This record gives sequence, C-alpha cells and structure tokens, in this order.
Amino acid sequence: MLTSETTFFLGFAAFVMVVMALDLGVFTKQKSHVVHFKEAAIWSAVWVSLSIAFYFFIKNYGYLVHGINDFARLQEVRNLYADHVQLIPGDFEQSLQLFQNNMALEYITGYLVEYSLSADNIFVFILIFASFGVRERYYKKILVWGILGAIVLRFVFIFVGSALLQRFEWIMFVFGAFLVYTGVRLFFEKEGEEQIDTKNHPVVKLVSKYFNVYRRNVIDHFFVRRKTDNKLFVTPLFIVVVVVAFTDLVFAVDSIPAIFSITKDPYIVFFSNVFAIMGLRSMFFFLSSIMSQFRFLKVGLAVLLTFIGVKMLTDHYLEELGFKPVYSLYIIVSILAVSVLASWLIPEKKAEKEQGIEV
Repeated sequence: MLTSETTFFLGFAAFVMVVMALDLGVFTKQKSHVVHFKEAAIWSAVWVSLSIAFYFFIKNYGYLVHGINDFARLQEVRNLYADHVQLIPGDFEQSLQLFQNNMALEYITGYLVEYSLSADNIFVFILIFASFGVRERYYKKILVWGILGAIVLRFVFIFVGSALLQRFEWIMFVFGAFLVYTGVRLFFEKEGEEQIDTKNHPVVKLVSKYFNVYRRNVIDHFFVRRKTDNKLFVTPLFIVVVVVAFTDLVFAVDSIPAIFSITKDPYIVFFSNVFAIMGLRSMFFFLSSIMSQFRFLKVGLAVLLTFIGVKMLTDHYLEELGFKPVYSLYIIVSILAVSVLASWLIPEKKAEKEQGIEV
C-alpha cells in the first residue's frame, strides 16, 4: 500500500510532467523553434506563479504531504524534520497551522536560494550549446529533457542526503564547511575564457562507450534507427541533453546542501528544487542576453553561500540566541537585492570593460 507521502509525490510528479508537456508543445505537436522574448516571459511568469501558488498550497494543505491527520502523526513528522517548531499540546488545529506555516516558509526560502544559485547555470548552458554547435531552435527541447533528467538525479541526491543527515548529524558540519569554502573561492575566482572539449568531455566518452552514436543530427530526434542494419543510434542532440543533466547535477552539489541548512524535510527540498530549476529554464531565453549586466551577482552568490555555510556550522548557537527561520529569508533577499542594485548603480569602469574583466 502506498504511503501518503508517496501518493502526494506521484501526484506532484504527474502535475509537473503535464505542465512540462504543455510548455514543450507535446499536445499541439509543436515543432522545435527559436524561443523569443514574449514566449519566454509568458512561461517564466507561469512557473513563478505556480511556485508562489504552491507556497499557499503548502501553507493551507501541507498536511497532505506527510499524511498528518492527528496530533501523534504531527508530532512524529515534527520530530523528524522541524524540531524547532513549538506545538501546542491539546490543540491539534493550531499546532498543525504552525507546522504548515513553517513548511511554507522553508519552501519559499529554499526556492529563492535554489533560484539564485542556479543563475550560474545560464552561462554554462550557453557555453555547452556554443561548444557543441547546437542550433538555437533546439535549445528549448534540450533544456526541457535535460532538466527532466536533472530532476531525477536531484531526487536521488536529495533523498540519499536526507537519509544520511538523519543518521549522521555531523554531516551538516561537513556541508557547512564545504559551502563556506565554495563561497570564499567563488568570491576570489576570476572569470576567464572557458571552453568545453567536446571530444574529451567525460559524458561524451561515457555515452559513446555504451551507445552507438550517429555522427550527425536528425531533425528533432534523439534516437535514430539505421535502415541498412536496423541498428539503433543516439544522436548528438541526445548527448547534449545528457551533458546538460549531469552539468546541473554538478551545480546541485552546492545548492542542495544549502537548502538542507533551511529545512531537513527532503520533500520540501525537492519541491523547491523542481520549481526553481524549471522556472530558471524558462527564464534562460531572455536572461541569457542580460545576465552580463548583473556584474555583482557573482559576489552576491559568494556571500550567500558563505552565510548559509556559517549558519549550518553555528545553527545550534543561533537557535539559542533566538534566530528564527524567517530571518534567513530576510538576509538572503537582502544579499541578492544589494548585489543587483550595486550592478545597476555602480557603472563598469572603461578599462575593465575593454579588457573583459568582471568584478
């Protein structure tokens, strides 16, 4: 018999698949095409709206996620994922609302963190498409299927990480130290001309080892069957999808531990991840042309990672000092707002612009 958590998860997965199919144009048999600003803006608005709507859903119906229908179950789930939430003995409804409010807050904070940390993916996706010589009309299809694969990989990563955290609490300190190191490294790291060696890329080598690779693209197809011997081949388009999926997983090494500093609930981590990366995929098509204007965003992300890492290392002491989860949301929003405003208000020096130096 399926648990309530599994049932809710399957329903959520089905919902995401339907929206993705609509986005991809499966039901209208839409062909691959260049995504223009208007379409990108509409779908970005759709995903952001769905993300916000899910916040209110969790706030009012969060009990459905874990099948909470009595005080005993509420206390069990609270002990597992949110032991800082103070329940009111004898008042199930009020206690449940407090717990759901906390779930919603953790979800929206995790969503914001994942959304901001995934911004760097845009630059890498552009680099991948350029290196593999992908035509612009295939961008959307590759990103949809590539990120679908990334969602599956993140699912495994998140629930394995959650199981380890529940069994070995000291892993939280490892995550915290790693994020501080990553943040400091990102702060001092200089941008340079990056290139991808497509022939020697590890994903290309792995796929080529286990699959027959067709040496040219076949319009809109990831697989093709050769007529002469009926042998099945994967196309270069399929290889790019796999590269995108595994590249996203590499980025998740930073972002997922960061969200675990906000919530221990793997379902909330997963929901925030899915909405963030799906929304960012839609935003890729118009953010890619303006991301260079946010010159201090990288500095902001470095500070953000460092803050989250320090919070993970000192979480126990912060709780004793009365540090509330909502404070994390305020700090994260402030860091991102300052980095964006600084990018707009502080003009780039002429010498830096000519030499291609980014601050």
